[in-house]
Amino acid sequence: MEQLTTIFITTFHWLTDVSHWSGESGILQRITEHVWYVSVSIVIATAIGVPVGIFLGYRPKMAFLFINLFNAGRAIPSLGLILLFILLIGFNDLPIFIALVAMSIPPIVTNTYAGIFYADKRLCDAARAMGMTGWQSLILLRLPLAMPMIFAGFRTALLQLIATAVIAAYAGAGGLGRFLIDGLGQQDIPQVISGALIVSLLAIGCDVLLMALRRLFFKHASPVSYQK
Repeated sequence: MEQLTTIFITTFHWLTDVSHWSGESGILQRITEHVWYVSVSIVIATAIGVPVGIFLGYRPKMAFLFINLFNAGRAIPSLGLILLFILLIGFNDLPIFIALVAMSIPPIVTNTYAGIFYADKRLCDAARAMGMTGWQSLILLRLPLAMPMIFAGFRTALLQLIATAVIAAYAGAGGLGRFLIDGLGQQDIPQVISGALIVSLLAIGCDVLLMALRRLFFKHASPVSYQK
């Protein structure tokens, strides 16, 4: 109990030390780097995952194979993936973004596919009967119906990214993972705990924000109607 109290106090002092918040290796700089890796990766993953999910939503037989491949790929350790790309590309930001994007695409593709494929069949048939083209049906009907499901996939990918982006430190880059890697190397337990705490708070803060946005934009929305 006394040891835990000591760790708690030293961690509190580490976090409240002004010198740890400024400079090139300060907390604010590391948060900025972390948010940069996450932001770029989620934008790229969304730009790839949503069109692929829409494409598969119209091709259920093909989707069965690809969705299972995507889900199987999620079992690959993120650290192993980034180390592989480092060996192939070298120590720079590119392998970090490739690994993070690859880890983020599956939930976006899966949820987009489900939202498009399971859109209310009766409404889609009615739209076709009214003379809507395939593109009109997609833009005006299927995508709005699928948005809550797509948003849920985006949320899953984003929270996963925040936690996974700490691996950037293994590539010699920045981000909050530096506190974990450097802290372990220096046997500085307060630094390690502080880094983990900041990552957790960042993830919780983003989750609360996304939940609020979901309630705001999809308050009365039902993600999909499972009628096929």
